[in-house]
Amino acid sequence: MSDAGAPDPVTTSFDRMGAALLRTLFSQSAVGLHVLDTELRVVRANPRSDAVAGDRLVGRHFADAYRLEDPDRAERILREVLASGVATRERLIRGRLLDAPGPDRSLMVSVYRLDDPHGHALGLLAAVVDVDEREKARTRAACLAAVRTKVGRSLEVAAACEGLVEAVVPVFADFAVVEVVEEVLRGSDPPLGPLGPDFPLRRAAVRGPGAHGHRGGLVGEMRRLPGRTPYALAASDLRPRLVGITPRTPWLEADPDSARLVEKTGAHSLIVVPLKLHGAVLGLVSFYRCRGTEPFEEDDLPFTLTAAAHVALSIDNARRYERDHVIASTVQRRLLPQLDGARIGVETAHVLLPGHNSGSWFDAIGLSGARTALIVGAVDGPGLQTAITMGQLRTAIHALAGLDLPPDEVLARLTDTADRLATERAALPPGEWVHGQSVTATCLYAVYDPFIRTCTIARAGDPTPGLVTPDGATTVLDVPEGPRLFSGDSSPFATAAFELDEGSVLAFFAGTPLPCGVPTRVRDALTAPGRGLQDLCDEVVYGLPAEVHREGAALLLARTGVVPADRVATWELAHDRTTPAIARTLVRDRLDGWNLDAETIEATELIVSELITNAVRYGTAPLQLRLILDRTLTCEVHDSSRVSPHLRHARTVDEGGRGLFIVSQLATHWGTRFGQDGKALWTEQDIPSAADAS
Repeated sequence: MSDAGAPDPVTTSFDRMGAALLRTLFSQSAVGLHVLDTELRVVRANPRSDAVAGDRLVGRHFADAYRLEDPDRAERILREVLASGVATRERLIRGRLLDAPGPDRSLMVSVYRLDDPHGHALGLLAAVVDVDEREKARTRAACLAAVRTKVGRSLEVAAACEGLVEAVVPVFADFAVVEVVEEVLRGSDPPLGPLGPDFPLRRAAVRGPGAHGHRGGLVGEMRRLPGRTPYALAASDLRPRLVGITPRTPWLEADPDSARLVEKTGAHSLIVVPLKLHGAVLGLVSFYRCRGTEPFEEDDLPFTLTAAAHVALSIDNARRYERDHVIASTVQRRLLPQLDGARIGVETAHVLLPGHNSGSWFDAIGLSGARTALIVGAVDGPGLQTAITMGQLRTAIHALAGLDLPPDEVLARLTDTADRLATERAALPPGEWVHGQSVTATCLYAVYDPFIRTCTIARAGDPTPGLVTPDGATTVLDVPEGPRLFSGDSSPFATAAFELDEGSVLAFFAGTPLPCGVPTRVRDALTAPGRGLQDLCDEVVYGLPAEVHREGAALLLARTGVVPADRVATWELAHDRTTPAIARTLVRDRLDGWNLDAETIEATELIVSELITNAVRYGTAPLQLRLILDRTLTCEVHDSSRVSPHLRHARTVDEGGRGLFIVSQLATHWGTRFGQDGKALWTEQDIPSAADAS
C-alpha cells in the first residue's frame, strides 16, 4: 500500500502512456490529425505533407489551412459536431493543404468533439485522409458505367459517338472529340490499320466548353490526319497516346486546327485513343483536360481503352445496320413505281420519306373504265426482309387490282396472301435469321370512278385518309378499320363510299402513325390555294413531325376530276342482230374525229364488233357501248347479264368460239368487270405515239 498523498503508480503510468500515445499519433500517423478550439482554429496538427510543417497551421482557421473549395459547407459540418457532440465520419470535401503544390484533392474528414471531465466542449479532433486516388478510380468506374449506359442505345453511328462524349465530359475530361472514318458513316467496311498521314476523318461528336465556338468544334466537318502528331501516331500503330501540351509543343505547328483548340480552351493534357476492331480502324477519340484541372495520368489509359473498345463495337454494329438499311432502302425504291401513272380523271403526286422503316409503299394503278386504284401501305420494321415483304404485297395487290374486284375483296384476298407468306416464314429452318420474327402490315385500297365522282375505300389497319374539298375544308374520312395484314384475324373488311366534288384532294398516309392526329401545319399546307399537287405534297412533308421523318413514311395525294366530254363517247344500243354493224359505223366516225390512225381504227372496229356480237348472243338488254380516249383507247360493252364469257381456243373444224380469242390478240388488255346492274366487257389498246389524240 502506498503512502497517503503519494502519486498513484497506475495513474502515473497511464498518464505517461497517454502522452506517449499522443506523441506517436501526431508524429507517425498516416492520418492527418488536427486539434481545433471552439473557434475552429488549429491548435495542434500533424499534416502528412512534408511541404507544410504542422506549426505553420497553428492559429489558422481549418478552412484556411486546407483552402477548401466549399468552406461554408466544411464549417457547417464542424459546427454541428461541436454543438451536438455527435461525431461525423468520412465526409468528403475538396481542397489542398496550405501552400501544397498541385490541384485540389479529395479529402475524407472525420470529426470528433473533445470534452472535459464535466462534458463541456473543449474543441474538436479532425482526422483528414487523402482519398484522391480512390476517388479517381471511383470516377473512372462511374464514367465507364455511363459509357455502357449511353452508348449502344440506338443503331446510329452519331448517337454512339455522342453518347461517349456525353458520358465523359465534364466528369473525366473537359473536352472530347470523336472522329470517324468516312466509309464507316456510309456503312462501308472500315479500312485495316494503319492509317497513313492525310487520311480523312469526319467529326461525329464534340463536347466541352466552347465546343461550337471555333471551327474545330463543328460536327460533320472533315479533316485530314496531320503527320507527326499524336493523332497520326495513334492511327498508325493503334496504340493510345498520353501527352502534355504547352503553347510551345512542337507538333502543334503541323496541326493548326488543334493549336486553335488548345489556345481557346487552355488544354494542357491530351489522350488520343484509336477506335479499332479486329485490326480495322473506325476512328479516333481525343480527350482533353484544360486549365484548372489535373493532367491525365497513366492510370487513366486503361479506362480510355475500355471505353473506346465499347464505342468501337457499338459503332461497328451501327455501321452494319446502316449498310443493311442502305441496301433495304435501295430495294424499297426499286420495288416502288418507276413510271408516271397519270390517268384521266385524277391527278396524283407522292413523296417517299426514307427512314428506319423500309416497308412503306404507294401505288396509283389504272383500272378499266377510267377508274384509278389509289393504294398506300406499310410493312412494319427495318431491314431487307421488310422491303422484300413489301415488294411481295405490292406485286400481289397489282395482280388483284387487275381482277376488277371491289376494295374489300381485294384486301380479303391480300390477307390470304399475307397469311401464306407468314406460314412460309414460320416454316423456315431455325438457323434463318427471320425465323420466328413476327411481321405486321397495313394497307389502304381506294378506287376512284371519275364518271360518278365516287371514291370507294377499304383499309387494313390504321392508314386513315383525309379529304380537302375545293372550298378548303378538311376532314378525316370515316372508313371502317379492318384487321391488319399478318394478324391472323379473318374478320371481313367493310367499305365506305364518298361522292366527291371535282377538284377535291384525297390524302393517303402510310408509315409512322401521326402522334396527335393531323398537325395544324399539315392541315394548312393541304388547304393552300393555287398550289400544284406536287408542291402541296412537299409542303405537307415540311409540316410533319420529326419522328415521322426518322422512321420513314409514304404520302400519296390525289386530286379528283371527271372525264372530259370530248374524250368519251357513249351509245345506248338495241339488243338486235343488226347492232354490230351499227356499232362499227359509230366507232369509225368517233375515232376519225379523234384523229387516230387507220390501223387502230380497223382493230377497234373488229374488237367492238366481236364484243357487241357476244353481248347480243349471250347477254341481256339494255346494251351500252362506251369509248374512252386516254393514253390508251378503252372500249366497253355493258349489258345486264352476269354470265362471264370465257376465252376459248377453237379447233380448226369449229364454226365459232373465236371472238374473244381475236379480241385478246388485238387488245393490249381485256377483261370483265361486274357491277350491280350487270357486267362490262372491256379492252385497252395502245395508241401509237405519232397519233394526234386531241
